[in-house]
Amino acid sequence: MSDPGGENGAAGATPAGEPTARDIRLVIAASSAGTIFEWYDFFIYGTLAALIGAAFFPAGNETLQLLLVWAGFAVGFGFRPLGAILFGFLGDRLGRKYTFLVTVTLMGIATAGVGLIPTAASIGLAAPIIVIGLRILQGLALGGEYGGAAIYVAEHAPPEKRGFYTSFIQASVVGGFVLSIIVVLACRAAIPPDAFAQWGWRVPFLLSIVLLAISLWMRLKLSESPVFQAMKAAGETSGNPFVESFTYPRNKRRIFVALFGITGVLTTIWYTAFFSSLSFLRGPMRVEEELVEIILMVAGGISMGFYLVVGRWSDRVGRKTPLLIGALAALVLLFPVFWGMGALANPGLARAAEATPVVVTGSDCTTDPFAEMLGGEQSGCGKLLETLTAAGVPYSIEQGAAPAITVGGAQVAIADDWMEDADARRVGILSALTDSGFAFERQTPPIANVAGIIALILVMGMLSALTYGSVAALLAEMFPPQIRYSSMSIPYHIGAGYLGGFLPLISSYIVARSGDVYAGLWYTWAIVAFGAIVAWWGIAGGPPREFGEDAA
Repeated sequence: MSDPGGENGAAGATPAGEPTARDIRLVIAASSAGTIFEWYDFFIYGTLAALIGAAFFPAGNETLQLLLVWAGFAVGFGFRPLGAILFGFLGDRLGRKYTFLVTVTLMGIATAGVGLIPTAASIGLAAPIIVIGLRILQGLALGGEYGGAAIYVAEHAPPEKRGFYTSFIQASVVGGFVLSIIVVLACRAAIPPDAFAQWGWRVPFLLSIVLLAISLWMRLKLSESPVFQAMKAAGETSGNPFVESFTYPRNKRRIFVALFGITGVLTTIWYTAFFSSLSFLRGPMRVEEELVEIILMVAGGISMGFYLVVGRWSDRVGRKTPLLIGALAALVLLFPVFWGMGALANPGLARAAEATPVVVTGSDCTTDPFAEMLGGEQSGCGKLLETLTAAGVPYSIEQGAAPAITVGGAQVAIADDWMEDADARRVGILSALTDSGFAFERQTPPIANVAGIIALILVMGMLSALTYGSVAALLAEMFPPQIRYSSMSIPYHIGAGYLGGFLPLISSYIVARSGDVYAGLWYTWAIVAFGAIVAWWGIAGGPPREFGEDAA
């Protein structure tokens, strides 16, 4: 690294040939398309979580099976920081372009591989092990993708339009989620339901090969980033970007702010807006699966425009203002939005729970969905709670000697085999609740309610856009160019990988332990609250600045 004391370094240097408007349009289009395809590959796993659970993680326990699927989802995110270190090093040493060509290739191959794995019924434990292995490869690839695409666009963009141009990368993340839903819906329409559940769900994974070919074709047309070319020509590239990311003056402070004040906020809001909504509506609210996918597709598609608006706005007011507004608004609106979705999605459930409250009595009334898998056993009361939680039924607990359930004050007769047979217990409890006015069939809310649900998800989409829309520009401006790929990728993927990637697993576990379908939102609320404090303290205010123009 040259001249560590001179913070501008090669930040503003470009080779003689400036990129033309046509070049920049190609850069944005190719980078955004590649990002859409790569995130499609990653999100198709979450979109098809229920079918993947049945194929690769059969557990005989609905709650445990879902948690195992989300654990597999989280594993991919857990390896993103390692991918950020590896590909960040290569991106700062060898260049932005070829590094993210490698990442998109690795992602496409790993995703297609999931579509080729035999089920657990065919090859036993090898099936989930192979799935986890491919998720690890996906996580490594994604760890290098975002930094490469974001920096590549940022280093082509004029400073006064950097927020707007890079916001296409942020919108493309949502685009990958929307594309995954579109493909799933198209496959459901073309393949009979039984066949889709048996083998048709593999088609969206196998389509990754086609998307990979398109992405590679577009990205091969690109030239290297002008900033990197200038640094390379001047001999100013970093010798060891990973080490220098932690030794460059004041960079550890920047990494801390990027991790908690930026990424922690944006990633938990993003996953809550889209994945928690998806899981919440499909699961405890029991809305028809295809309708849920259509709702998320519409809301996600509209939300993509919010990111572009926020990115353009940040070019005028700076990057800090939108992020803080979004974070503080999320703390106020998070619970009301989900309460509203629940009331609109399944109003009968809330009315039944209010009219005929469910009370569980017993000793040791706690539930641990992992207990039996780890060689232990839940208490009788815990087993009752687990069944109610999986059904989305709210309850209260009272201490007592033997496990018991009352619905609206009436005692439910517990059959002898309920404590040993999960299926018998589920059928018996749901039957008793149905007789008392609860409805457990899949819900198709009226069109007005569906419109209301979309509107509430759009509120979450706007909060996500406020905290995410200008982030690529913000992170690119925070770090010196010679270690920029590594310095922004490491905190981004630690935050997105652990704080965000583990969100579905952690929030689902909180719900399973508490029995409150809204309790998992406290995880998001806590991360955003802490992140808002860090962002207020650590992000420079005012108009956007090039690296080195402020004391951040």
